[in-house]
Amino acid sequence: MAYETEDHETQYCFPAINSSCIKGKRSKYEYNIMYVFVSLLSVWTVFLNLLVIISISHFKKLHTPTNLIILSLAVADLLMGLIIPVEGSRQIETCWYFGDTFCNLFMIILGLVFPGSLCNIVLIAVDRYVAVCHPLQYPRKITTTKTLIGICLSWLCFSTYTTTLINNNEYFDTSLRTDMCYGECSLVGEFAWGVIDLFVSFIFPCTLIISLYLRIFYVVHQQVKVINSLMKGGKCVTEGSSRRKSENKAALTLGIIVVVYMLCFIPYFICSISVNSSTTINVLTWVLYTNSGLNPLIYALFYPWFKKTIKHILTLKIFQPASSLVDIFTEHQ
Repeated sequence: MAYETEDHETQYCFPAINSSCIKGKRSKYEYNIMYVFVSLLSVWTVFLNLLVIISISHFKKLHTPTNLIILSLAVADLLMGLIIPVEGSRQIETCWYFGDTFCNLFMIILGLVFPGSLCNIVLIAVDRYVAVCHPLQYPRKITTTKTLIGICLSWLCFSTYTTTLINNNEYFDTSLRTDMCYGECSLVGEFAWGVIDLFVSFIFPCTLIISLYLRIFYVVHQQVKVINSLMKGGKCVTEGSSRRKSENKAALTLGIIVVVYMLCFIPYFICSISVNSSTTINVLTWVLYTNSGLNPLIYALFYPWFKKTIKHILTLKIFQPASSLVDIFTEHQ
């Protein structure tokens, strides 16, 4: 780690190489604050999402289609947490010390995790749309097997898309670019590929998510009015109405995750297209990274089962015989 010297002399990433990039000038205090933030964010994101992954994987009662999508989202967020230190080093040092090969690999991982997270948000929206708008068809249309296949296909498609995008665009290959100094790792693509990526990774999924949730909120509003009118009239709420109320609550809870993600995601993409300020882009990038550590907090606030599974994990009760069969929805604390 290097920071600005007292005489403010220019520092290079690789002093022995003539084409080396120039290091950004920061004080020792700035370096320490930024590295502490990056370290805490990485540990926080990895730890909380690991709890989500263990919870859903271990407890049989949580093996539902909706929770499998949450598990997939947690895996994407966990990967994000693992690469945060690398991204932190790249932005804080303003130098890339890990070579061209790892730079290309790092860009592929970034290109997979970001759209992979958004794809899981799309799957959540589709799942809630069917559950709320077509409740009678939900058990038949959305099964555990179909959900697993959908999750695997989505990861496979985005892996293939990201790899193809980078391998077929020479501007993504840092070893072939002449406009870069030595010690830089950045993603600058051709205009045509940029337009394609904008549509595939932003416009289409966001439009689909917003459309589905507008429909969901409309149906939820109508169903709440019906249930409230039945209760005011002194009529008994049927089991079907109670189930719809439960599905609506789940839709609203997951809707919060969708809204929080979109609030972090949309400004980043809009500014990356229209704003030339690297400082603004960097700040919004870290907002997007921070989102990966927010989802488990939302689960903890709105899902009682998550609080119970955390207690089981942290107290090591998951190692007890038949602990995976515990009914965490009805178990007494």
